[in-house]
Amino acid sequence: MIRFDQVYKRYANGREALSGISFSIAEGELAFLTGHSGAGKSSILKLIALIERPTRGQVIINNQNTSRIKPRGIPHFRRQLGVVFQDHKLLHDRPVADNVALPLIIAGVPKREIDKRVRAALDQVGLLGKEKNRPLELSTGEQQRVGIARSIVAKPALLIADEPTGNLDPELALEIMKLFKRFNEVGVTVVVATHDVHLIEQFGARRIVLGNGRVTDAGERPAEGDGAIIEARRP
Repeated sequence: MIRFDQVYKRYANGREALSGISFSIAEGELAFLTGHSGAGKSSILKLIALIERPTRGQVIINNQNTSRIKPRGIPHFRRQLGVVFQDHKLLHDRPVADNVALPLIIAGVPKREIDKRVRAALDQVGLLGKEKNRPLELSTGEQQRVGIARSIVAKPALLIADEPTGNLDPELALEIMKLFKRFNEVGVTVVVATHDVHLIEQFGARRIVLGNGRVTDAGERPAEGDGAIIEARRP
Protein backbone atom coordinates (compact mmCIF):
# COMPACT_ATOMS: atom_id res chain seq x y z
CA MET A 1 0.00 0.00 0.00
CA ILE A 2 2.78 2.46 1.00
CA ARG A 3 6.48 2.35 0.09
CA PHE A 4 9.17 4.96 0.65
CA ASP A 5 12.41 4.27 -1.22
CA GLN A 6 15.40 6.46 -0.25
CA VAL A 7 13.22 9.53 0.13
CA TYR A 8 14.73 12.94 0.86
CA LYS A 9 12.81 16.12 1.57
CA ARG A 10 14.65 19.44 1.67
CA TYR A 11 12.75 22.71 2.12
CA ALA A 12 13.54 26.06 0.51
CA ASN A 13 15.19 27.32 3.70
CA GLY A 14 17.73 24.49 3.45
CA ARG A 15 16.29 22.32 6.24
CA GLU A 16 16.39 18.64 5.37
CA ALA A 17 13.29 17.11 6.97
CA LEU A 18 13.83 13.59 5.60
CA SER A 19 17.18 11.94 4.84
CA GLY A 20 17.09 8.69 2.89
CA ILE A 21 13.84 7.35 4.38
CA SER A 22 12.93 3.79 3.37
CA PHE A 23 10.06 1.70 4.74
CA SER A 24 6.85 0.02 3.62
CA ILE A 25 3.38 -0.43 5.09
CA ALA A 26 1.22 -3.28 3.85
CA GLU A 27 -2.38 -3.04 2.76
CA GLY A 28 -4.68 -3.44 5.76
CA GLU A 29 -1.96 -2.65 8.29
CA LEU A 30 -2.17 -0.33 11.31
CA ALA A 31 1.09 1.52 11.90
CA PHE A 32 2.23 4.36 14.13
CA LEU A 33 4.84 6.93 13.12
CA THR A 34 6.56 8.19 16.25
CA GLY A 35 9.53 10.29 17.27
CA HIS A 36 10.37 13.66 18.78
CA SER A 37 8.95 16.93 17.44
CA GLY A 38 10.64 17.68 14.11
CA ALA A 39 11.62 14.05 13.52
CA GLY A 40 9.83 13.98 10.15
CA LYS A 41 6.41 12.50 10.98
CA SER A 42 4.34 15.28 9.43
CA SER A 43 6.59 15.46 6.37
CA ILE A 44 5.97 11.78 5.69
CA LEU A 45 2.20 12.23 5.91
CA LYS A 46 2.32 15.25 3.60
CA LEU A 47 4.20 13.18 1.03
CA ILE A 48 1.66 10.36 1.32
CA ALA A 49 -1.22 12.81 0.76
CA LEU A 50 0.63 14.58 -2.07
CA ILE A 51 0.46 17.86 -0.19
CA GLU A 52 4.20 17.94 -0.90
CA ARG A 53 6.56 16.01 -3.16
CA PRO A 54 9.94 14.45 -2.32
CA THR A 55 13.16 16.18 -3.27
CA ARG A 56 14.64 12.80 -4.17
CA GLY A 57 13.54 9.18 -3.98
CA GLN A 58 10.25 7.44 -4.66
CA VAL A 59 6.95 7.44 -2.79
CA ILE A 60 4.65 4.64 -3.95
CA ILE A 61 1.01 4.69 -2.82
CA ASN A 62 -1.26 1.85 -3.93
CA ASN A 63 1.14 1.02 -6.78
CA GLN A 64 1.27 4.65 -7.94
CA ASN A 65 4.53 6.57 -8.05
CA THR A 66 3.42 9.97 -6.73
CA SER A 67 6.20 11.75 -8.63
CA ARG A 68 4.46 10.81 -11.87
CA ILE A 69 1.07 12.21 -10.85
CA LYS A 70 0.43 15.54 -12.56
CA PRO A 71 -1.21 18.40 -10.63
CA ARG A 72 -4.56 17.84 -12.35
CA GLY A 73 -4.50 14.20 -11.17
CA ILE A 74 -4.01 15.03 -7.47
CA PRO A 75 -7.73 15.41 -6.60
CA HIS A 76 -8.47 11.98 -8.06
CA PHE A 77 -5.48 10.49 -6.23
CA ARG A 78 -6.67 11.89 -2.90
CA ARG A 79 -10.08 10.23 -3.20
CA GLN A 80 -8.50 6.95 -2.07
CA LEU A 81 -7.35 8.38 1.25
CA GLY A 82 -8.76 10.16 4.28
CA VAL A 83 -6.78 12.70 6.30
CA VAL A 84 -7.29 13.60 9.97
CA PHE A 85 -5.62 16.76 11.31
CA GLN A 86 -4.74 17.67 14.90
CA ASP A 87 -6.56 21.01 14.65
CA HIS A 88 -9.64 19.53 12.94
CA LYS A 89 -9.68 22.11 10.09
CA LEU A 90 -13.47 22.37 10.29
CA LEU A 91 -15.58 25.10 8.71
CA HIS A 92 -17.01 26.86 11.76
CA ASP A 93 -19.72 28.67 9.79
CA ARG A 94 -21.17 25.39 8.48
CA PRO A 95 -23.09 22.71 10.37
CA VAL A 96 -21.53 19.34 11.16
CA ALA A 97 -23.31 17.63 8.26
CA ASP A 98 -21.85 20.06 5.72
CA ASN A 99 -18.34 19.59 7.14
CA VAL A 100 -18.58 15.82 6.87
CA ALA A 101 -20.13 15.98 3.39
CA LEU A 102 -17.36 18.14 1.90
CA PRO A 103 -15.31 15.33 0.25
CA LEU A 104 -18.46 13.89 -1.31
CA ILE A 105 -19.60 17.28 -2.61
CA ILE A 106 -16.19 17.80 -4.23
CA ALA A 107 -16.41 14.34 -5.80
CA GLY A 108 -19.85 15.11 -7.26
CA VAL A 109 -21.77 12.45 -5.33
CA PRO A 110 -25.60 12.80 -5.61
CA LYS A 111 -27.25 14.58 -2.66
CA ARG A 112 -29.37 11.61 -1.61
CA GLU A 113 -26.26 9.44 -1.42
CA ILE A 114 -24.40 12.21 0.45
CA ASP A 115 -27.10 12.40 3.13
CA LYS A 116 -27.00 8.62 3.58
CA ARG A 117 -23.21 8.47 3.86
CA VAL A 118 -22.96 11.46 6.21
CA ARG A 119 -25.41 9.87 8.64
CA ALA A 120 -23.52 6.57 8.45
CA ALA A 121 -20.16 8.27 9.09
CA LEU A 122 -21.51 10.24 12.05
CA ASP A 123 -23.04 7.07 13.44
CA GLN A 124 -19.64 5.34 13.30
CA VAL A 125 -18.04 8.08 15.40
CA GLY A 126 -20.96 8.35 17.84
CA LEU A 127 -22.28 11.73 16.68
CA LEU A 128 -25.54 10.80 15.00
CA GLY A 129 -28.03 13.52 15.93
CA LYS A 130 -25.42 16.31 15.84
CA GLU A 131 -25.83 17.00 12.11
CA LYS A 132 -27.21 20.53 12.58
CA ASN A 133 -24.78 21.65 15.29
CA ARG A 134 -21.99 24.08 14.45
CA PRO A 135 -18.47 22.84 15.29
CA LEU A 136 -17.99 25.47 18.03
CA GLU A 137 -21.05 24.08 19.83
CA LEU A 138 -19.20 20.78 20.28
CA SER A 139 -16.47 19.73 22.69
CA THR A 140 -12.89 19.37 21.47
CA GLY A 141 -13.25 15.59 21.38
CA GLU A 142 -16.48 15.84 19.40
CA GLN A 143 -14.85 18.21 16.93
CA GLN A 144 -12.10 15.67 16.38
CA ARG A 145 -14.74 13.01 15.76
CA VAL A 146 -16.32 15.26 13.12
CA GLY A 147 -12.92 15.46 11.44
CA ILE A 148 -12.66 11.68 11.52
CA ALA A 149 -16.18 11.27 10.11
CA ARG A 150 -15.22 13.59 7.24
CA SER A 151 -12.09 11.54 6.59
CA ILE A 152 -13.97 8.23 6.31
CA VAL A 153 -17.21 9.36 4.65
CA ALA A 154 -15.85 8.56 1.18
CA LYS A 155 -14.85 5.04 2.32
CA PRO A 156 -11.09 5.46 1.70
CA ALA A 157 -8.72 2.52 1.47
CA LEU A 158 -6.08 4.51 3.37
CA LEU A 159 -6.52 6.71 6.44
CA ILE A 160 -3.71 8.92 7.75
CA ALA A 161 -3.77 11.04 10.91
CA ASP A 162 -1.33 13.70 12.11
CA GLU A 163 -1.21 13.95 15.93
CA PRO A 164 -5.00 13.37 16.13
CA THR A 165 -5.00 13.20 19.94
CA GLY A 166 -2.54 16.00 20.69
CA ASN A 167 -5.20 18.28 22.21
CA LEU A 168 -7.16 15.61 24.06
CA ASP A 169 -6.97 14.23 27.59
CA PRO A 170 -5.79 10.58 27.97
CA GLU A 171 -9.28 9.09 28.16
CA LEU A 172 -10.53 10.87 25.04
CA ALA A 173 -7.27 10.14 23.24
CA LEU A 174 -7.74 6.42 23.82
CA GLU A 175 -11.31 6.59 22.52
CA ILE A 176 -10.11 8.27 19.31
CA MET A 177 -7.41 5.64 18.83
CA LYS A 178 -10.00 2.91 19.33
CA LEU A 179 -11.92 4.40 16.40
CA PHE A 180 -8.85 4.10 14.19
CA LYS A 181 -8.40 0.52 15.37
CA ARG A 182 -11.99 -0.27 14.47
CA PHE A 183 -11.60 1.13 10.96
CA ASN A 184 -8.44 -0.93 10.55
CA GLU A 185 -10.30 -4.08 11.58
CA VAL A 186 -12.62 -3.71 8.58
CA GLY A 187 -9.70 -3.50 6.15
CA VAL A 188 -8.67 0.18 6.08
CA THR A 189 -4.92 0.81 6.08
CA VAL A 190 -4.28 3.25 8.95
CA VAL A 191 -1.16 5.35 9.59
CA VAL A 192 -1.11 7.55 12.69
CA ALA A 193 1.66 10.02 13.54
CA THR A 194 1.96 10.64 17.27
CA HIS A 195 4.63 11.36 19.88
CA ASP A 196 2.47 9.85 22.65
CA VAL A 197 4.40 6.67 23.43
CA HIS A 198 2.16 5.84 26.41
CA LEU A 199 -0.87 5.84 24.11
CA ILE A 200 0.84 3.73 21.45
CA GLU A 201 1.63 1.10 24.05
CA GLN A 202 -2.11 0.48 24.48
CA PHE A 203 -2.13 -1.12 21.02
CA GLY A 204 -0.30 -4.16 19.68
CA ALA A 205 0.52 -2.41 16.41
CA ARG A 206 3.70 -1.72 14.52
CA ARG A 207 5.74 1.34 15.46
CA ILE A 208 7.99 3.13 12.95
CA VAL A 209 10.39 5.31 14.94
CA LEU A 210 11.91 8.45 13.41
CA GLY A 211 14.84 10.56 14.55
CA ASN A 212 16.33 13.59 12.82
CA GLY A 213 14.63 12.77 9.54
CA ARG A 214 15.70 9.12 9.47
CA VAL A 215 14.04 5.81 10.32
CA THR A 216 15.75 4.52 13.45
CA ASP A 217 13.46 1.51 13.86
CA ALA A 218 11.10 0.29 11.11
CA GLY A 219 9.34 -2.05 13.53
CA GLU A 220 7.76 -5.37 12.68
CA ARG A 221 4.22 -6.28 11.76
CA PRO A 222 2.53 -7.88 14.78
CA ALA A 223 1.67 -11.55 14.58
CA GLU A 224 -1.99 -12.22 13.82
CA GLY A 225 -4.01 -11.91 17.00
CA ASP A 226 -1.53 -9.56 18.67
CA GLY A 227 -3.47 -6.40 17.88
CA ALA A 228 -5.70 -6.34 20.94
CA ILE A 229 -6.08 -3.08 22.82
CA ILE A 230 -4.82 -2.97 26.36
CA GLU A 231 -7.04 -0.74 28.49
CA ALA A 232 -5.28 2.49 29.42
CA ARG A 233 -3.89 2.85 32.89
CA ARG A 234 -4.07 6.31 34.35
CA PRO A 235 -0.59 7.69 35.12
